[in-house]
Amino acid sequence: EYMGEGGCLIVDVGGHSTRPGAVLVPIEEELSRVIPVISALRKRDAAVQISIDTFNAEVARQAIIAGATIVNDVSAGQDPAMMSICAELGVPYILMHLKGASECTAHPTLH
Repeated sequence: EYMGEGGCLIVDVGGHSTRPGAVLVPIEEELSRVIPVISALRKRDAAVQISIDTFNAEVARQAIIAGATIVNDVSAGQDPAMMSICAELGVPYILMHLKGASECTAHPTLH
């Protein structure tokens, strides 16, 4: 069943894990994971908001071109091109926090 039929308004699509200890995947692999999903979602539902969850500005750019409408950046803006790409393409930018890279974070962050 498609999530939109159940009332889902925003779908967050990510191609890598942000859990502590997760290894970042190469950009090509991240793109191969997210672009087909975003394209399929957009083809199925023109109204659903699609968020791309990424650290990488190039992934965000290609995801927006494929149909993403929001950028969810859990790296706290570490890619210097991220905000300018969002501004240039006119999409909302969600700036999350990051306390250490997931590759070197052995334990969950306490807040």
